[in-house]
Amino acid sequence: MLAAPSRRPSRHRRSTNRLAAVATAAAAAVLLAGCGSGSSSAGSSSAAPAASGAAGGTAAATLRLGYFANVTHAAAVLGVADGGFQKALGSTKLETQVFNAGPAAIEALNAGAIDAAFLGPSPAINAYAKSKGESLRIVAGATDNGASLVVKPSITSAGQLKGTTIATPQLGGTQDVALRTYLAQNGLKTQTTGGSDVDVVNQDNSQTLDLFRSGQVDGGWLPEPWASRLVIDAGAKVLVDEATLWPQKRFPTTIVVVAKGYLDAHPDTVQALLTGEVAEAGVIAQDPTAAQAKINDAIGQLTGKKLSDAVMAASFKNIQVTVDPMASTYQASGEHAVTAGLLKTAPDIQGIFDLRLLNKVLAAAGKPAVSAASLGQE
Repeated sequence: MLAAPSRRPSRHRRSTNRLAAVATAAAAAVLLAGCGSGSSSAGSSSAAPAASGAAGGTAAATLRLGYFANVTHAAAVLGVADGGFQKALGSTKLETQVFNAGPAAIEALNAGAIDAAFLGPSPAINAYAKSKGESLRIVAGATDNGASLVVKPSITSAGQLKGTTIATPQLGGTQDVALRTYLAQNGLKTQTTGGSDVDVVNQDNSQTLDLFRSGQVDGGWLPEPWASRLVIDAGAKVLVDEATLWPQKRFPTTIVVVAKGYLDAHPDTVQALLTGEVAEAGVIAQDPTAAQAKINDAIGQLTGKKLSDAVMAASFKNIQVTVDPMASTYQASGEHAVTAGLLKTAPDIQGIFDLRLLNKVLAAAGKPAVSAASLGQE
């Protein structure tokens, strides 16, 4: 994590530097890249999967999985920590890598450093579109809701955001797209839309907490538990609960993606992972209190510090653990990237979903199938 500067630099200098950085990143297909903050949490991330076998595929020697140390990744955090994922995978060795945001995880997926990841919809949509469908498939959902724009208490309306500095986890990530879309819809320009009424900075969530406390950022569009941490631990207020911006007040925050080549070669391994995820979602639903405690212990091991009971309870109140990816929302997500100034045209995402393995797992568990909303196989 970068150390917080001793004083806040002038807004003009910061905006100029960031405008140049955004322009450079956009030219290099920023939505697929990201410097990120990946760190190994189990085993090496360099091992290659077993070679493809017969037409039906073979079990892989390893599954290299990316996820975040966030409450919005509850099933992944729990499934790794309690051994549920490894148990479901059997002889396939689970190796994990922790990221701060989706674009960095997508970069690792495209580079062959990981095989699958829990991340947000926006980076997955853009990776799929830019690769013309060769990069990945969405194979399941993981969590709905659990992201908010939290700001200092003096800000009470969108108009008062003009002249402020607002943080997101990473340029092109799901919360970054949500913030930029909201600002554009309220007539406020950012570096990607020809101005900087609002200075959007991209940084690790822990850094956002520190800089908010010191007054160097005015808020952030953040996933849980970081939104609740800014409110409870640093005195912020919720200006926008993202759920209020979506039909039925639900939106996908975390999904499961798999590299297309890995999915083609090892469908049995992917199905085993999804079996583990469905089981962990069931554990969370059956005893949320016990699950929260285990997830908090795991977050403490990953980050070096457990969340307070108040933050954990508030975070869980704002999320819904589900394996349904809510496919019907994805066309809107693609359009949001255009509104945000991150894409010129709405991406073609036909075929992005492959929910066949998930629906096999659900059928075996006596649960209803989920829909691909005509955007892939189910």
